[in-house]
Amino acid sequence: MPRKDVIWLDKKTKLKDLSGKTYIVTGANSGVGLETARQIVKQGGHVVMACRRVDASEEVAQSFRDLKGSYDVMKLDLADLQSVRDFVAEFLKKYDRLDGLVCNAGLMTMGKEPQRTKDGLELTIAVSYFGHFLLTELLIDILKKSAPSRMVILSSVIHAGTPKNRYKVHLEDLNYNNRKFSNMGAYGEAKVATVLYAMELGRRLEGTRVTAYSVHPGWARSNFGKGGGTFAMRFLLKSVNFIMASATNSNEESAQTSLHCLLSDDAPNHSGAYFSQQSVLYRDKECKKGGWPLESPNPNAKDMETAKKLVEVSYKIVGLKN
Repeated sequence: MPRKDVIWLDKKTKLKDLSGKTYIVTGANSGVGLETARQIVKQGGHVVMACRRVDASEEVAQSFRDLKGSYDVMKLDLADLQSVRDFVAEFLKKYDRLDGLVCNAGLMTMGKEPQRTKDGLELTIAVSYFGHFLLTELLIDILKKSAPSRMVILSSVIHAGTPKNRYKVHLEDLNYNNRKFSNMGAYGEAKVATVLYAMELGRRLEGTRVTAYSVHPGWARSNFGKGGGTFAMRFLLKSVNFIMASATNSNEESAQTSLHCLLSDDAPNHSGAYFSQQSVLYRDKECKKGGWPLESPNPNAKDMETAKKLVEVSYKIVGLKN
């Protein structure tokens, strides 16, 4: 049953004809990414589903066959910087335009120690930020060529932290090489980085007709506890999921904010801004209703000087020349 307080895409935006337009959606094989891709294809657009698991993506994409638009599945592992470069090279061989880039994929590790990618990066920030940073920077020229175009990167309500504990980026040690690791801290910091990056892009790309946004999509439901276990355990998990359903969003509901930023006429008036679906997870009451856009309550996510320094450091980390 839909939540009554969800912010929905307006009818005009949902009826736009996207024929002839090309979009990339990372992590499009499930969840919010899948529903974002589905809506684009439904409106006639072409979606490149950039996913680590190609076979799984091809399987779920069969549900698009009767829709107006089209799709392509391409391999992309955001935890591997060479995979990002390979994806961009292949994309530029096949396509001569890019109307929108949705950096949707992300993760949070669950261990007490940092997990490392083959590039030596902490895994949470590697997938949620650095992989998307490199992807975006390598695609900026084609986004400019295709303008007006847009870039959306998923953040999270978690980036806001609490009034007593606001997450911030530690520019001197983004990959937890010399400080104590916390999986939630790493996730919060990665999501602050995405808000800062979108803000910096908004400023840097002024006048190019390329716009950028960071997004909290909502508290999307997962398949937690699906199948297996004893009768008592299954009963308990069903009870938990029933309660969670009243507080969480469906994947379709959670895709609304990304789609608004990607397609609406109003979003380009707010390039660089943070957009949020409603969420009970905000510790700041004024944020719980969400907003398109919404001012982040975290001062560490609104400092342009920090955003510029983050981008400078990120160029060095991913091996790009600034």
